[in-house]
Amino acid sequence: MLEDDRYTLKSADLLAARAKRAFFEYLPVRPDAIDPERVYRTVRYGPSLEVFVLDQRSYRGPNSANRQTMLGPESAFHGPEQIAWLKAKLKTSTATWKVIASDMPIGLIVSDRVAGKPAFEAIAQADGPPLGRELELADLFRFVKENRIRNLVWLTADVHYATAHYYDPAKAQFTEFDPFWEFIAGPINAGTFGPGRLDNTFGPQVKFVGIPRGMKGNRPPSAGFQFFGSVRIDGASEVMTVALHDVTGKKLYSVELPPVR
Repeated sequence: MLEDDRYTLKSADLLAARAKRAFFEYLPVRPDAIDPERVYRTVRYGPSLEVFVLDQRSYRGPNSANRQTMLGPESAFHGPEQIAWLKAKLKTSTATWKVIASDMPIGLIVSDRVAGKPAFEAIAQADGPPLGRELELADLFRFVKENRIRNLVWLTADVHYATAHYYDPAKAQFTEFDPFWEFIAGPINAGTFGPGRLDNTFGPQVKFVGIPRGMKGNRPPSAGFQFFGSVRIDGASEVMTVALHDVTGKKLYSVELPPVR
């Protein structure tokens, strides 16, 4: 079997730069006036909704055992500048609902290997108090609670199945945050995997999972395990309804979230 020269490049920095260029060329995203390569931004939809789009690829440290005890370049996931931006934007937002559009899930363990040793691709790594990349989120969650920022919902991705998680401080190792929901829906045209293992640091509770446990991995689209999500906000009550659907549009799970005033 012949090697394909296009896939021999191993430089993560160069691959990331090419991926970012493809992102801006493929998607109708207006470049930031100050930094044309900046992905993170907010999108406002009237008085009820503001979407906070994060970039969890450009500022992270290398994948590692993810057990650093202090914030720093090795434990960075969003990076200090993006976290400071997010805190400021959340604190000044007048929208009822603040939806966080996140590349990767919070409490699902996404494994990797670096130099033959176990490492982690996302935020979580194991049960227990915050370590590594979890330190950034612990700091953010504490800030949100202390500043009484209400009605945060996380829409996340990366893992290839549909699930709904409720993060409950009463079930968590780190407790300095208000409860919130995370919804994951995907893929729409790729292999389906999972379900993944949860890390109890922030107390995630599984409320729905769209695939059977023990399912053989990498199920093709023809198997029917393709998913998408929908979000609706009632104009009068501002109740948010989040639903998870299969590829035919059938609603598999739905929850109504009344806003906290």
